Amino acid sequence: MKTLEKIFAAKLLNIKAIKLQPNNPFTWASGWKSPFYCDNRKTLSYPELRSFVKLETARIVLERFPEVDAIAGVATGAIPQGALVADALGKPFVYVRSKPKDHGLENLIEGELRPGMKVVVIEDLISTGGSSLKAVEAIRNNGCDVIGMVAAYTYGFAEAERAFREAKVTLVTLTNYEAVVAEALRIGYIAETDIALLNEWRKDPANWKK
Repeated sequence: MKTLEKIFAAKLLNIKAIKLQPNNPFTWASGWKSPFYCDNRKTLSYPELRSFVKLETARIVLERFPEVDAIAGVATGAIPQGALVADALGKPFVYVRSKPKDHGLENLIEGELRPGMKVVVIEDLISTGGSSLKAVEAIRNNGCDVIGMVAAYTYGFAEAERAFREAKVTLVTLTNYEAVVAEALRIGYIAETDIALLNEWRKDPANWKK
């Protein structure tokens, strides 16, 4: 397991941005029942951690996608992180709405992208990947090349991995499900007996029932 994945997992657990409740599941906006909840936006309230996310994400962009021309954040969760990364790299920034505005210019993409630009998309969390890949589609429809996506966290659902492969999008994340569960077990936040239930949920989250 990579050092960054373990370090960031520990930091998220420390600020309670990740909650694991195998015996008292959450209900997601999708209606799915889940023993796992991740809110990366809490990192914005901790200056040192906010800076950590900015610098590590910027580093990944430079290492993996050095030809980047612009940074795009996915609304709303990744707008601040995307803007921070773009600022650190000295690159143009835009953000992509989930749907066009219903007034004014009715923009789907806020900011300016020129056709032919190589764009890296910043996302805060990957679950099914649906909203993230809609943003990719919008950028491609604008005549730009999405060369990759960097997200703070992924659940690693098979559905999402398949969708990213089909969309031909390279995804890099700061941490992931495996790292978080391993760290949660190490610090005693969850018990060894919780692991099987968590893994069962991740195999088929849409139909999982406690």
